[in-house]
Amino acid sequence: MKQIIIHVDMDAFYASVEVRDDPSLAGKPLIIGALPTERGVVATCSYEARKYGVHSAMNIKEAYRRCPHGLYMHPNFEKYRSVSEQLRKIWYDYAVKMEPIALDEAYLDVTYSAGDFERAGEMAREIKARTRSELGLTCSVGVAYCKTAAKTASEEKKPDGYFEIRTPEDFVELMIDRDVKSLYTVGAKTAEKLNRLGIYTVRDIRERKDEILERFGKHGQLITELAFGIDDRKVVEYKPEDAKSLSREVTFQEDTDNYRMLDDVLVLLALSVEDRARRHNVHGKGVTLKLTYADMQSITRSRLITAEDNAATIYSETSRLLEQVEKRPIRLIGTGLYNLSPDEGRQMTINDYLETGDGSLSPEDKPGVIERKLQELQARYGLDFAGHMDDILHGRVLYRTIEYMRKHY
Repeated sequence: MKQIIIHVDMDAFYASVEVRDDPSLAGKPLIIGALPTERGVVATCSYEARKYGVHSAMNIKEAYRRCPHGLYMHPNFEKYRSVSEQLRKIWYDYAVKMEPIALDEAYLDVTYSAGDFERAGEMAREIKARTRSELGLTCSVGVAYCKTAAKTASEEKKPDGYFEIRTPEDFVELMIDRDVKSLYTVGAKTAEKLNRLGIYTVRDIRERKDEILERFGKHGQLITELAFGIDDRKVVEYKPEDAKSLSREVTFQEDTDNYRMLDDVLVLLALSVEDRARRHNVHGKGVTLKLTYADMQSITRSRLITAEDNAATIYSETSRLLEQVEKRPIRLIGTGLYNLSPDEGRQMTINDYLETGDGSLSPEDKPGVIERKLQELQARYGLDFAGHMDDILHGRVLYRTIEYMRKHY
């Protein structure tokens, strides 16, 4: 099967996060990086600042010369990393393999999860919709047959854009009369060398392929292949076992203080976490419960587990943790596993077979816990899980299901 790759690129990521968190910044030229009185460069800037020629990596003094009336602020990388983690959780709902490039950018291999470009397009639009509704941010998304074309597509309609490039022929048609710098790997220095040879466009590269191969060697081969729309690079998988934790969380459209409903939500989150852990062949040694209150205060509660890290254990332990927290209106709820390691057929312990003093469940009890809870959810909300559970555990369907539960408890 031919590759289908989605490239997601957040729009002015740092600036957009700051505007989201402080709406008074909206519509103003916001420059994030060093302050005008300091040494340094621009990390990123809003689109309003870009109208004055400000861009990433520009010396801050030059940025101030071009936009003296701009708003300048230091970056908050802890905040951006936190938002990036939330983004990756959305992306991983769709990707078989994911290759993060930065906090705000990634390639997603959806060859097998999508199957065709029509479904890949639906996935891309779902990513855009969830990014807006769950995180209050916008992104530009490209869908294509290779990594270079996917990145090119995501840049084609920025900001908040969507574009497809399905074949090498489509890529060539789009790029052929563009500057050589529009090709991946052709930076300023390489472009200068090509220009000295009278090579200015992608068309020129195609017409003088042999000369470029002779003069530039391996780099020349890459340049000429790209000019013909050829890029066989694979998405380099991000491995969850390399991370310290794996989780699933949802942000409600409206705050809720219905803790019985929140307990019901933990059932679906636990099933989703279990499914994701099994898909990536990892297991965890502890479970976490995360809550964000209406006033944006976040708390995390965790507990080591001795039993198998299946959905029943995840639900039972997080449900117990939920009982112990302060009861105030909730904006976000999440659950997860931590201390991850590859799943290599872990030996069962005595606690897997016996009910322990701390309330752990024996293996024969565990399937019944989830089965009973799902029956309760069906009766309480009128949900039909038969034949739909795979969809419910992934992506926007999970989010919509939980929102439905919140509204109809």
